[in-house]
Amino acid sequence: MKNFTSAKDIDDLPLLLDLAKEVKRNPFGYKKTGENKTIGLLFFNPSLRTRLSTQKAAHNLGMHCMVMNLNNEGWSIELEDGAIMNHTSQEHIKDAAGVVSQYCDILAIRTFASLQDRHADYSEKVLSRFMKYVTVPVVSLESATLHPLQSFADLITIEEKKVTAKPRVVLSWAPHPRALPQAVANSFVQWMKMADVELCITNPIGFDLSPEFAAGVPVIHEQDLALEGADFVYAKNWSSYENYGTIGTDHADWMITSEKMKRTPLAKFMHCLPVRRNVEIADEVLDSDASLILTQAQNRTFAAQAVLLNLLRNA
Repeated sequence: MKNFTSAKDIDDLPLLLDLAKEVKRNPFGYKKTGENKTIGLLFFNPSLRTRLSTQKAAHNLGMHCMVMNLNNEGWSIELEDGAIMNHTSQEHIKDAAGVVSQYCDILAIRTFASLQDRHADYSEKVLSRFMKYVTVPVVSLESATLHPLQSFADLITIEEKKVTAKPRVVLSWAPHPRALPQAVANSFVQWMKMADVELCITNPIGFDLSPEFAAGVPVIHEQDLALEGADFVYAKNWSSYENYGTIGTDHADWMITSEKMKRTPLAKFMHCLPVRRNVEIADEVLDSDASLILTQAQNRTFAAQAVLLNLLRNA
């Protein structure tokens, strides 16, 4: 593995899963691997779990971390090649990427979708420009279309908690007052398609995911029907891909409640966090014994640690 920006970057998923399980059992067993190595974390958007878990993972490996919030701590970056920089941008991506490549052994970047221009978002404009010019491995801390570290942690969680060899996993759309990217949902589907699970998606009409990611996965537009027989229910909001960036204002009944979870009484519940309580998910579900939200968050560290360890070994 040379970079980690999507599930497609992984050479051997079972091997990476085994590595994550090993570092979870022995988190400080590889401190020499990252000794005298530096990871740079560049954030264009807010973060809690991703930032802290990646820093903790790097520290567990003996790495030094440098963190910048580029929206308010760095110069405004120009992304276009050949730009005449006589407006607001103060530094070109070519120069910034060249500089951080000298300071860092691994560069990790977090950026979100604009939800204004679908073509620009799905071309991964920011991430792809960095990858064009940096000379060190790149890790996505979430991009416009994918969140691979979250999905890897989700897969670790499912592997730990499953009680059947091939569990039924349901990804359910949930309501939200703001337009959110499709990144978590896209990524979850991408990873589940590589795993030994039976996956289906349930969402209101008009909220189907991009065919690039959802092709071949059953989509059921009746949530109650989709939940029947689930072993894992993963709830997440995403704005419309078809009518790009729009939100569903009349789908409050898609909130996951204890009554809905009763349709699949043995299922575990998952959400990536942060969550709008009693909008996306009812308190009684989030705080129930079936909830895995804190386990997922804990596994974020070990997912990141396994990825960083793999990149360091292959450097």
